Amino acid sequence: MRIVGRAGREDLALVYLAATGDGRYVEFVESLQPPLARVEKWVLIISSLFGCPIRCRICDCGGDYKGRLTKEEILTQIDYLVTRRFPDREVPVKKFKIQFARVGEPSFNDAVLDILDLLPDLYEAPGLIPCLSTIAPEGRERFFDRLKGLKKRRYPDRFQLQFSIHSTDERIRDWLIPTRKWDFKRIASYGEGFYDKGGRKVTLNFALADGIEIDPDLLLRFFDPDIFFIKITPVNPTVVAVKNHLRSDNRRLEETVEAVQTAGFEVLLSIGELEENRIGSNCGQYIRRYKLENRRIPAYNYDLEPFAEKMLRLDFPRC
Repeated sequence: MRIVGRAGREDLALVYLAATGDGRYVEFVESLQPPLARVEKWVLIISSLFGCPIRCRICDCGGDYKGRLTKEEILTQIDYLVTRRFPDREVPVKKFKIQFARVGEPSFNDAVLDILDLLPDLYEAPGLIPCLSTIAPEGRERFFDRLKGLKKRRYPDRFQLQFSIHSTDERIRDWLIPTRKWDFKRIASYGEGFYDKGGRKVTLNFALADGIEIDPDLLLRFFDPDIFFIKITPVNPTVVAVKNHLRSDNRRLEETVEAVQTAGFEVLLSIGELEENRIGSNCGQYIRRYKLENRRIPAYNYDLEPFAEKMLRLDFPRC
């Protein structure tokens, strides 16, 4: 792969655009969480598909699907970012998160499992926390069975699994995520088996748009607060979200957090740096979509800096 551009700031987030030899494109991200230094927290956000076959109503990555990345193409994204900062592949970062969450539903690509199995051997990174964000598509049960076994063997207390839910109303959830997926009962059952005492709770993520509710009583009906953690975020200003008139009022999000906490759940209201919306590094954003549609929205304000002939090479003898 060859990097053809990047956008962002070294002190916050950088989005990289790479091209493969056959003309397909990959985006991946590295980000910080000010005021924390890189040695405190560093996040890599990796793509697993070329585009995505699911057209979620808040995400710019849907459509223009051109297949799965190979194991080498996924690992090349990670290794480029790591060796750019730490050439010896020793990563002295207290919280080093590798998120499979940029472009593509990761459970559609079994190579993600191979990468997860390799990571502890490829990097000296005691702070490594792999993160997988999924809508839990119907028909990918074998992937999730393998993921559970791999997590218990490799990352019993340092793995973050996140289910993208976005609404407790199944009808609205189906509109937001228009594909067959697990219902709450199946997500709850899987999460209970996935969780290990003393490890990270399973996250239920709600990118909560105005007019869409979270029912705390329904959450309690299916999900154990000792096992499941609730994360609430605003809808980021993506091209698709703007087209669908989806936006978030942060004051209303705070009220929802209070209601869910009162029900007994641990809740995080995660509002990222607004500058990341302008960079295009936040969840659901995809610079390629913005460039193709050329639609004016309050995001994607940074120009892509051209990179000439910057080759990404993978030289792991153990891969």
